[in-house]
Amino acid sequence: MILLRQLLGDVLRRLRVRQGRTLREVSTLARVSLGYLSEVERGQKEASSELLASICGALGVPLSQVLREVSDQFALAELQAAPVLADVPEHERLALSESVPGSISDSVFPEVKDMVAA
Repeated sequence: MILLRQLLGDVLRRLRVRQGRTLREVSTLARVSLGYLSEVERGQKEASSELLASICGALGVPLSQVLREVSDQFALAELQAAPVLADVPEHERLALSESVPGSISDSVFPEVKDMVAA
């Protein structure tokens, strides 16, 4: 099962590391304990919206950008873990886009299509 908190932690860690910042720096700026921030990044704790806003502020990135990245990663993970439809009657199946086999329409999530194609 795909856990939202793990994907969120991965995105936050990737942003922090990309900026060359330490857990200590970000935890101080976000006013959250170092241990708690570490648990959030490792997907062991669910961060509240207030905490996420504080962490994003400390990283200097909009919360919307973080949530967009998490959403894209979640969509990609869902595509990769899509269940086999062998047991679902044909009339109950949802039609998938013909443009990319096994994926959703380009017009809905073009970023996800690009990730799948890569």
